[in-house]
Amino acid sequence: MVGVVILAGVTMYKAQTPRGIRNNNPGNIEDNGTQWRGRVGDDGRFVIFDTPENGIRALARTLKTYRNKYGLMTVRGIINRWAPPVENDTASYVNHVSNSLGVTPDTALSESQAMAIVPVIIRHENGQQPYSVEVLNAGISAA
Repeated sequence: MVGVVILAGVTMYKAQTPRGIRNNNPGNIEDNGTQWRGRVGDDGRFVIFDTPENGIRALARTLKTYRNKYGLMTVRGIINRWAPPVENDTASYVNHVSNSLGVTPDTALSESQAMAIVPVIIRHENGQQPYSVEVLNAGISAA
């Protein structure tokens, strides 16, 4: 059971939950100074968001930027940028996402297919995907 504490309107989770869930940042987006909607700080490395929806929004906006600015439209292209091999087992990550979506790593994805990566990234980054369809859709549609 996950313990939840609400301080000043910010949902915080007890330490036994994964870092990304505790930070309302299920994509584990590193703090690079971007003034994300709902950003309330950082934990020394990763952004902390006020709500899971805003953390999911940031994840989805990042994926849209990969598509629109960098032309990354395949699982391999997206995950190689999201989780570079210098600090991740990117090949395993690519296979996990591809298998979850039922596509090959080099299949060109539509925008809706690319957004289907969001819950898979959440599961891969945290070992779980605890959010309802409503929370996921709220974050993705806000992107």
